[in-house]
Amino acid sequence: MRAAVLEHPGADGLVIKEGLTLAPLTGRFVRVAVRAAGVCHSDLSAVSGRLGLPTPVVVGHESAGEVLEVGPDVTTVAPGDRVIVSWVPQCGTCEQCVAGRPQLCTFNLSDEYRFPRFRDGEETVWAQAGCGGFAEELLVSEFNLVALPDDVPFEIGALVGCGVSTGVGAVVNTAAVTPGSSVVVIGCGGVGLSAVQAARAATDGTVLAVDPVASKRELAVRLGATRAVAPEELTAVAAEQPGGGFDYAIEAVGAAATIRAAYDAVRRGGTAVIAGVGPKDSEVSFSPYELYAGERRLVGSVFGSTDIRRDFPRVIQLWRDGVLDLEGIISARVPLDELPAALDRLRSGDVLRTVVVF
Repeated sequence: MRAAVLEHPGADGLVIKEGLTLAPLTGRFVRVAVRAAGVCHSDLSAVSGRLGLPTPVVVGHESAGEVLEVGPDVTTVAPGDRVIVSWVPQCGTCEQCVAGRPQLCTFNLSDEYRFPRFRDGEETVWAQAGCGGFAEELLVSEFNLVALPDDVPFEIGALVGCGVSTGVGAVVNTAAVTPGSSVVVIGCGGVGLSAVQAARAATDGTVLAVDPVASKRELAVRLGATRAVAPEELTAVAAEQPGGGFDYAIEAVGAAATIRAAYDAVRRGGTAVIAGVGPKDSEVSFSPYELYAGERRLVGSVFGSTDIRRDFPRVIQLWRDGVLDLEGIISARVPLDELPAALDRLRSGDVLRTVVVF
């Protein structure tokens, strides 16, 4: 099969290779034919080395496709099923799942899950997030899969599998935005624009979008933001809000400066949600006094605190109902050979979501 393999960190390390095979199919694992895969900022971080992935590794994690074959212990899917691939498996039985935090499921930390999924001749090849979505086929556990209804295109299913659910979930699950409240979304990529749309549905209050790129600000307004500004304008706009800040901030970048900006933009008693994936070696500074005196909540949001079996169908229904415009955040559809160029465009800020179609 063909796949996008990162042989070493850096854009020059990404190669579209032929002749890869999958690891043997065992236990609760499933072989899936990929039909569409979204190009996400996390993929860009993987290629740059920011995520510290072992190499060689097949990149990609936001995908949808059809089940080809199942392992002997699989009970929830069958060959021919259309599925969304979640990069977070949710087993339903670990301590986190039982406690109602399936986004923190520990199955992906187990030896059963953490093994190279691909082979390149005699060499083993890892899979980004246990998926490796930029491949014609992938091998994932049944705990990663959710049924994709027949009326939903694969490209929409792929976006639901990560970016859209992360943005919607940051608003609905992690922040739990209430009617009448104000929200600022920092970063207008696929995650941020999904958050803008979810915030618009959750409140009739102010929804401010923040991004340095004018075209993204314009799209944010079309998708429901009441106003969109450049980053340097945020401080002044926040000061205009009742209480001197927003009720909620959704940070969808993962940079130290934007995390700090999100915290500063909320009022005393407000909530700043960090949905962006940042580097391990970066730090954000807060004084002990401001943490005490502001009584702001600063909370991480892994995958939008998404329960894939509850939330994927909900997000799809919001798309069906016209609450979410997911086609509007797709900038282009390309074949696998054009993935390196798609990543370059994403790096430059020229696009939102490119979808690789197979």
